[in-house]
Amino acid sequence: MSRILVTGGLGYIGSHTTVELMAKGHEVIVVDNLSNTRESVLDGITAIAGKRPSWVNLDLADAAATQAFFAGNAFDAIIHFAAFKAVGESVEKPMMYYRNNVNALMHVLDYVTSNPSCACIFSSSCTVYGQADHLPISEAAPMKQAESPYGMTKQIGESMLTDAAKAYGLKVTALRYFNPIGAHPSALIGELPLGPPQNLVPFITQSAAGLRGPLQVYGKDYPTADGTAVRDYIHVVDLALAHIAAMDHLMRQEGGDMHVFNLGTGKGSSVLSVIQAFEDATGTALSWAFAPRRAGDVVAAYADTERAASVLGWRAQRSLADSMKDAWRWQEGLPS
Repeated sequence: MSRILVTGGLGYIGSHTTVELMAKGHEVIVVDNLSNTRESVLDGITAIAGKRPSWVNLDLADAAATQAFFAGNAFDAIIHFAAFKAVGESVEKPMMYYRNNVNALMHVLDYVTSNPSCACIFSSSCTVYGQADHLPISEAAPMKQAESPYGMTKQIGESMLTDAAKAYGLKVTALRYFNPIGAHPSALIGELPLGPPQNLVPFITQSAAGLRGPLQVYGKDYPTADGTAVRDYIHVVDLALAHIAAMDHLMRQEGGDMHVFNLGTGKGSSVLSVIQAFEDATGTALSWAFAPRRAGDVVAAYADTERAASVLGWRAQRSLADSMKDAWRWQEGLPS
């Protein structure tokens, strides 16, 4: 089996991908500086996988420290999650996002350019499309002006990957995923942001658990069926399995081109329909209220997933109800 580096591997998507990689027998080395997660996530990964992955506490935006780390290691593939990821926060703190997200990727690519046999999977986002003209959004949709600094860092990242692949013959893939939700069905790992949640579902579960006030629904005048924003919500385990499918595909390819795949369910759900799905799946009532729109939010985004299905042999399998049940099970198991 292969030796895989997972950057941001103690984060939400990274931890679930680490579990699935270990289930396939890969040797996994995790790099994470705990900027938006906790060391205790290692215990959940270990309980699920039956083995503890190696972990290095490292800030990949630190050029010298990252260079020293790579000097003593060799990898068959890198799955790069390590980045700040909140749209609203990026509008408030743009330079923090550019400094962290762009520099960390640059330092990872420094290693890959010196080791072109190492496959590199980049955690991109549907935010690269901005507000698309057509739905569902296919990989052929043009990139528009990003609606947020977060989205811009993903566009810059993809440009870096494309240029580096052509110049150095690298094996690179960008996975543009939509809205990850849910938790591992064991309830041993899940989404647990430090501070107030920036995403819908953890705010729903924390509000339902009495840890937050009423849920805020940002915007009620969008041109959608119920006036609230529409997104494509994908279960985090489905997303983790897609990373493994993309990695296996990339490792069989020649270098020089960047491969791009959308990862979603292909279905759009409004904020109000997600609230209803949570209440129906868990039997728990939510208190919520409308709030003004947030800067950087697009009206609607959901994926055309046919390319991932035909090339990678991957489709999302879990429903919105599954995601709600797993997210609530995870929340209920957390210490108050």
